[in-house]
Amino acid sequence: MTTLVKQSDDVIAARGSDLGHIVADLNGQRAASEHSGRRYGPRPLLPSREAVIGIIDGLVAALFPRHFGPPGLTDEGADGFVGYAVDAALQSLEEQARRELQLESEEADKGAADQAQRASEIRNGFAAALPKVRTLLESDIRAAFEGDPAAKSLDEVVFCYPGVTAIIRHRVAHELYLLGAPLLARIVSEIAHSETGIDIHPGAEIGESFFIDHGTGVVIGETSIIGRHVRLYQAVTLGAKRFEVDEHGALIKNYARHPIVEDDVVIYAGATILGRITIGRGSAIGGNVWLTQSVPPGSNITQAKLRSEAFDEGGGI
Repeated sequence: MTTLVKQSDDVIAARGSDLGHIVADLNGQRAASEHSGRRYGPRPLLPSREAVIGIIDGLVAALFPRHFGPPGLTDEGADGFVGYAVDAALQSLEEQARRELQLESEEADKGAADQAQRASEIRNGFAAALPKVRTLLESDIRAAFEGDPAAKSLDEVVFCYPGVTAIIRHRVAHELYLLGAPLLARIVSEIAHSETGIDIHPGAEIGESFFIDHGTGVVIGETSIIGRHVRLYQAVTLGAKRFEVDEHGALIKNYARHPIVEDDVVIYAGATILGRITIGRGSAIGGNVWLTQSVPPGSNITQAKLRSEAFDEGGGI
């Protein structure tokens, strides 16, 4: 870092006063922005996106060493690699969790011991959850294989399916969210979003055997609850119908505003389901349907049916 700073100073000197003015102006804007925040005293280190990427890569390799571990890894060597990868990921996770906790503290230089203890608890809780995460992912992978006639093998599903890539990372992010590291969880989910085009908030609760087919454009909101054996296709949205505000006009947060999807539901491409409504067990929601009301178990909802109901009620289209 010292070398980089020295090189930067040399560049500024070589480029002349214009670059120096730009750097000074940007410095002033940063200072003003930081002054307007609530924090006083020394600035804490921020979590590192690069470090989080490394954590996720290490965990994915540990969960699926045959697929994402080092080339030529033998069965005899797998346990040693998994132990090394998990240990390295957990050490880095503890440091990034500590940074998040320090960032959330009102005073960066206070409560360091408590933050370190809490970060250790997050690390240990996450480690204990890894076998459960692996079990859920096994069910997701099999759901993808069994639900897509184009899938030739489980290995193909693990390597190639963006929905599986997204759910692997969501399962990890959701555990971090539950353990009290929501910023790290959100970074993980946005890494997955950038890789797959699938946007799953880490707060969403998703049951076993979940399958997103194709996947591009899928959005699943924070308070969504999805049951077991649910299948979504591309461009499905499980979103909020409206955002509530308080008496000052500020958005109210942390309330249930996204759909509940019960077990054995299929939602086809382009469907938009909004608000805290329930899609009953065993229902099928057709492509491009716009739905803002609950439907009972076993429903088969299509655009044509919705238009027909609207006319029957005298509402037109």
